[in-house]
Amino acid sequence: MSDISKWATWREIQSQPDIWEAWWPELEALLPEIKSWIAGLDITEVWFSGAGTSAYIGDFIAAGLNAQSPVPLRSVASTDLVAAPHQFLGSARPLVVNFGRSGDSAESIGVLDVLDAMAPDAPRLNITCNPKGTLATRNKTNQHVINLPEATHDEGFAMTSSYSTMLLTALAIFDHDMPAQAFSELAEATRQALPGFTKMGTEMEMPSRMVITGSGVLRFTAREAALKIMELAAGQIPSIWDSSLGFRHGPKSFVSHYTHVLILKSADPDIARYDLDLATELREQFQDITVTLVEPSGLRDVWGGVMQAITCQVIATILSHRLEQNVDNPFEGQGTLSRVVSGVTIYPPKARP
Repeated sequence: MSDISKWATWREIQSQPDIWEAWWPELEALLPEIKSWIAGLDITEVWFSGAGTSAYIGDFIAAGLNAQSPVPLRSVASTDLVAAPHQFLGSARPLVVNFGRSGDSAESIGVLDVLDAMAPDAPRLNITCNPKGTLATRNKTNQHVINLPEATHDEGFAMTSSYSTMLLTALAIFDHDMPAQAFSELAEATRQALPGFTKMGTEMEMPSRMVITGSGVLRFTAREAALKIMELAAGQIPSIWDSSLGFRHGPKSFVSHYTHVLILKSADPDIARYDLDLATELREQFQDITVTLVEPSGLRDVWGGVMQAITCQVIATILSHRLEQNVDNPFEGQGTLSRVVSGVTIYPPKARP
């Protein structure tokens, strides 16, 4: 395989452990003020909002932390909130946590416009990788902005370090059971595992299609992973995601010749039984597919899922490189997809009787 390190995407994936370790002292200093501010808010819910990968961060956090939260946690994608604001904004008093790599996507700006028009008193916490973007620079009372390190503002098309660092930052704020050394432990585990991820992707037979499953909160890691595979392959490797139990209910029909199934194994042995059962079943039923269990990091899934997502970032990048794609811009010259989604018309919300 020719030199994969020429791609910014590859370098950004490899840099994640160093980014997290460098960011943690600064974030740790911010946490008391942020947590105190949230505790003093008169809110009934917390909404996590973003588009695409940024929305999947919200899916993951809401699923992983809702049981311990004093108020309900909801994932409300910006693409949903902007399109149908009246289906969400009503009697709830939400804290809206906005995620955005650039902070300048049409939907990110659209959410701010919708809130200004329909819920101007709703507090906002904007977590972004671009200090010059709208999420970072649009002033508003009752708002906090967390600007992540410059290194997280990925140059590549795919969100990699931006995804992981925004997710870890939000976990540090909202996880009341955060492990004391979560950032350093996860960084070291990922650093040690990266060569194995690379070996897995390099030795993998080129799949006709891919399936990624997980149980519990890891089903949303699977969602992000499936997107990475498909977008970096520029659609040449169709990919779907599901829970390990849910995959049996129809989606298993997606499996065909030379499908590769990645099963994100839970760190919880009770949950992992379902992942192992699916692996056994698929290996018995299909003779010409590959089933790979992606092992957990040792941290509980709501933290360790970040490392399993990086497994799939690595695999996606290697497969894209082997397909001779422009890994940093797989849709170069096509005018169909871009790093920051463009060409979207956002219509102003209308008051309803």
